[in-house]
Amino acid sequence: MGKITDKLNKKDINFIKEQKMFFVATAPKEGKINISPKGLDKTFKVINENTVLWLNYFGSGNETAAHLLEDDRMTMMFCAFEGKPNILRLYCKAKAIQEKDKKWEKYISYFPNTNGARQIFKIKILNVNNSCGMGVPLYEFVDQREDLKKLYKKKTKKEQIEYMKRKNQISFDGKPTKLFED
Repeated sequence: MGKITDKLNKKDINFIKEQKMFFVATAPKEGKINISPKGLDKTFKVINENTVLWLNYFGSGNETAAHLLEDDRMTMMFCAFEGKPNILRLYCKAKAIQEKDKKWEKYISYFPNTNGARQIFKIKILNVNNSCGMGVPLYEFVDQREDLKKLYKKKTKKEQIEYMKRKNQISFDGKPTKLFED
């Protein structure tokens, strides 16, 4: 049986810091539900027991931003793939902060590696659910993939923006992300 609370505790925060990967789920009012695995070191920042930030880099889609315009619910999941079993789910409300937004500079300052940044999600935690995780397989962590970091280093800021304008303004379901709109 899982344990549900209304905020992160010290144990939860330490567990999050130890994880190399997490999952993000969002859904529009109609259309595909999106679940994405996320990695890349230092992209998740706990601000306090009810607020976290997630730095999102550009890629092939931008489903999370599109979905949050219709429904601001987000679920994040962290699984222990090594060590003591645990699954930690965060049930949240989230908002995309983009470079055009007034608070961008404040939030981007929390992250050391910002090359390739597309948006930051400011996430308010409503509930925290810890469950056993005994069914999650054990894996040995080798390393974070360097592919995206290498891609971002090859592209100038102008080239990154051009890519995002081509690939990240509409979701797979044809929903707007408002990445470059006011």
